[in-house]
Amino acid sequence: MTSNNTLKVGFIGLGIMGAPMALNLRKAGHTLFVSSRGKVPAVFAEQGATVCTNAAEVARRADVVIIMVPDTPHVEDVLFGETGVARALARGKLVIDMSSISPMATKQFAQKINALGCEYLDAPVSGGEVGAKAASLTIMVGGQPTAFERAKPLFEAMGRNITLVGGNGDGQTTKVANQIIVALNIEAVAEALLFASKAGADPARVRQALMGGFAASRILEVHGERMVKRTFSPGFRIELHQKDLNLALQGAKELGVSLPHTASAAQLMQSCAAHGMAGLDHSALCRSLEMMAGHEIAPG
Repeated sequence: MTSNNTLKVGFIGLGIMGAPMALNLRKAGHTLFVSSRGKVPAVFAEQGATVCTNAAEVARRADVVIIMVPDTPHVEDVLFGETGVARALARGKLVIDMSSISPMATKQFAQKINALGCEYLDAPVSGGEVGAKAASLTIMVGGQPTAFERAKPLFEAMGRNITLVGGNGDGQTTKVANQIIVALNIEAVAEALLFASKAGADPARVRQALMGGFAASRILEVHGERMVKRTFSPGFRIELHQKDLNLALQGAKELGVSLPHTASAAQLMQSCAAHGMAGLDHSALCRSLEMMAGHEIAPG
């Protein structure tokens, strides 16, 4: 720990979400050590961060290590690969995985890190690129209360709605639940705007009217606008939401529960991916409905 209540923080994964999250930690005054699969953006060196060659070096130099990568195998490699975090962890350090991955795998990862004498939190986020840049993310945390309190100043530099849900894995379970709700809301907004447009109404004005009623939602506000304006550059890619819905359906199978509408949303995203749209924003789910209808919500 350094002076003025700042921390030596390692951040691994500087993509669409990770880069602004890490920069917000630097803005809060924390000492930052970074690495990424791709090239580290020049802004990090400009802001005084130390660029490391691999995850092990990050873990060696930082007291708290944050991971923000796409999927379960990526987290496993960052943690336990040949140049992974676990190779350089000293007792007493804290590892925080802010990726969105399997709750079951998370519990296993936590046990392995705990066995090294270190603490582990799973802390996936919601809010997309906009929330990451604005430091307004919702952060869902699983782990021990002592570790949560230790990490809280870091979370407060990146988000606003910060909740310790329960033990390791519970943060990831909450994120899966979040992604179910988001996907079904995107599908509902897409169906509503497609219906209105096909019936001859102006979808932009329909959306504006609905924003003042009981149908108002963050999805209608942000993603409804994307559907109308045809702005599908990714804040959160379809392929990543597909991964999250697959986690939901896999978990549902293990738990013996049925999630029929989650399955339908997953199929609509699969249709988009099959047509080369896996890299678009998840609001582009509307494209699969439009292809079936032979009609677009708004002209491209």
